Amino acid sequence: MYKLDQTKTPLFDALLEYYNNNTIPFHVPGHKKGDGMHTKFRDFVGTNVLSIDVTVFKQVDSLHKPTGPIKAAQELAADAYNADYTFFSIHGTSGAIQAMIMSVVGQGDKIIIPRNVHKSVTAGVILSGADPVYMQPEIHEEVGVALNVTPETVRNTLEIHRDAKAVLIVNPTYYGVSTDIKKIAEIVHEYNIPLIVDEAHGPHLQFNKKLPISGMDAGADICAQSTHKIVGSMTQSSMLQVRKGLVDVNRVKTVMSLLQTTSPSYILLASLDAARMQLATEGEALLDATIELSKYARDRINSIKGFYCFGEEVLQKEGVYGFDPTKITITSKGLGLSGYELERILAEKYFIQPEMSDLYNILCVFSFGDTKEKVDKLISALEEISAEECCKIPRKINIIGMPHIPERVLTPREAFNSKTVSIPLVDSLGQISAEFLMAYPPGIPILCPGEIVTKEIVDYVQELKNANLYVQGTEDPEVVNIKVVSDLQISNMI
Repeated sequence: MYKLDQTKTPLFDALLEYYNNNTIPFHVPGHKKGDGMHTKFRDFVGTNVLSIDVTVFKQVDSLHKPTGPIKAAQELAADAYNADYTFFSIHGTSGAIQAMIMSVVGQGDKIIIPRNVHKSVTAGVILSGADPVYMQPEIHEEVGVALNVTPETVRNTLEIHRDAKAVLIVNPTYYGVSTDIKKIAEIVHEYNIPLIVDEAHGPHLQFNKKLPISGMDAGADICAQSTHKIVGSMTQSSMLQVRKGLVDVNRVKTVMSLLQTTSPSYILLASLDAARMQLATEGEALLDATIELSKYARDRINSIKGFYCFGEEVLQKEGVYGFDPTKITITSKGLGLSGYELERILAEKYFIQPEMSDLYNILCVFSFGDTKEKVDKLISALEEISAEECCKIPRKINIIGMPHIPERVLTPREAFNSKTVSIPLVDSLGQISAEFLMAYPPGIPILCPGEIVTKEIVDYVQELKNANLYVQGTEDPEVVNIKVVSDLQISNMI
C-alpha cells in the first residue's frame, strides 16, 4: 500500500536523540529546556516538552530548506496521503490555504470559489490580488447550514468564466458535507487549470473507506488539511498536499517559505510526524471506532425530544455526495433554543464545550480522543435540557434568509488597500465595503471587501445580533461601525 515505512517518525526521533544526549543548549529559545522559565508554567506543562523546544540546527533540520529529518517526515506524509509533495505548516491551515492560493493565481487572475469559504480563503485572495468569482452552495433550509456546490454549478461557472486560472472547493464542509469532488476534478481539468481544495476538515478521509473520498484520491492538485482539527497533531499544525503537473511545486515551496516563520515550533512539527504515523498504521481501526461512536451518539440524540442530528439522509439533498458521520450537528430549534443558547447551557452548567454554535445548531466534532463515557455525558445533558425546556412554552426560532450576494465594484485587494473611513453600519448603504462581514448561519461571508453594502445585509446583521450570534470581520468588535472606501477613492476607481 505504502512505498515507505510508515512506522518511522524521523523528525520526532531526531528530537528524542537531542534529548537523550542531554545536549547543553547555547541556542534559543531562552528558557533553555525550561530552566529559565517561571515554575508556574514549567511545572504545569512539564520539562519533557520544553526539552524539545529547539531552534534550527543540522541535527533537527530546517523547515525552510529541509535536507534531513524534516525532509524525510514530509516524504512519509506525501506517501501516506497519495501526494507527490507534502509541506508542513506551523502557520495553521489558514497559512497553508493562503499559500495554496498564492501559488496558483496572481494579480488580476480569476479564481472560482464557493461563497461559503473560510476567511483564510478571502485573505489569500487579497494577498494574491486575484479576482474572485463566487459560486453559491446549496443550503439545508431545515437546519440553516450551507451544504456544498454541485458539479453542475462548477461547470456552469467555468463556462461563463473560461479565463479562470483555478477553482477552489471546500470539501468537506465544517458540517461534514462532501460534494462529488472526483467529478469536479474531471470538469476543472477539462479547462487545464488546477483544482485546489480547502480540506481543513478532512485530514482523516484518506484512511477509511467508510468516509468520503479525499481530495488527493479524487484527483485534486493541491489540498490544505487541518491535521490538528480531527487527528492527533497539536493546534496550529497542518499539512499542504501537492500533486505535480498543473501546480508549480517550486512556487509552492517559495510561497510557504515566504509566509512561515523562520523560528518554527519543533514541537508542532514533531506532532505532525507522529500524527501521520498514527494515521498510516492505526487510522483505519481508530476511525472505525470513531464512526461507530458517532452513530451511537446520533441515534441517541435523535431519540431525545426537541433535538435533531442529521445523518445519511442528507445525501438526498442537492450539493451532497458524501457525508462524514464524525461531525455531529445538533439542531435545537425544536425546543425553542438557539444554537448559541444551547452552547451556553452545555458549557456553563455541564462543562461540555461544543466546537461551535450558530442560530439553529451546535456542532460537536468527534475524533480518536472521544469515548463512550464522554458521549454519554453529552447525551445525559441533552436529555436533561430537553426535559426542562419541554415544560416551557416553546419560542419559535425563525429561519433567517441569507442576503443575496451584493454587487462587487472593486477586487478585495483594491478595496482592502484603499483609503477608508469608518462609519456606522446603518449609514453605510450604497458604500463600498473595505472589510468583511461574516456570520453564522450558514457560515457564508455576507459581505466582502469591494462589495456594495445593501439594506438587506444591514438588516440581516441586526437579526443575528438580536439572536446573540457573533458577527465578525470588522475592526469594530461590536460591528456597529464598518470601514468603507472613501468618496475620493470611489470617484477615482469606478
